[in-house]
Amino acid sequence: MNVLAVDDSRTIRNMVTLALTQAGITSQVAEDGVHGLEVLSQMAPDAIITDINMPRMDGFEFIQEVRKQDAYQGIPILVLTTESAQDMKLRARQAGATGWIVKPFDPAKLVGALRMVTGG
Repeated sequence: MNVLAVDDSRTIRNMVTLALTQAGITSQVAEDGVHGLEVLSQMAPDAIITDINMPRMDGFEFIQEVRKQDAYQGIPILVLTTESAQDMKLRARQAGATGWIVKPFDPAKLVGALRMVTGG
């Protein structure tokens, strides 16, 4: 499995990468939505993990931009964020998100959620 992880926090990117690597999952990282779209254009991920609150392009806009591209319609997108409000979750689902995980996260639950949404 290959995953794109988008988060403006270097610490979170490192934590996600470590959790995925330990589970045998490869990953690419990006620091915000703009960078995420650039990285996405150079890979074929099985899933995407994205934060919501990021500079330049937030997670909602990033998800919408990903979903506009036919090649990425079926790719699961998990939101990994500190936000827990129901209206934010609804907004993410409307943008095209598949699931929602609140930070701080349990690495095993993150990997489990990825495996569930990808069927792997």
